[in-house]
Amino acid sequence: MKNRKKQKKLRITEADFMLANRRAARLEEIEQHGRPVTFRKVLHKSKKAYDRKRYKTLSKL
Repeated sequence: MKNRKKQKKLRITEADFMLANRRAARLEEIEQHGRPVTFRKVLHKSKKAYDRKRYKTLSKL
């Protein structure tokens, strides 16, 4: 009798599928625009900086 190696079955999980789709979409986006597209640019706001609007809302509470 011959010893046969058990062949591993390739299983694609849902997480693998989502990861592959995201990567493909990102590569397609880079290909179209020449660079990655950022949807929103939010700068970090320092708590130490004086902000009149923030202090007004805090004083109302």
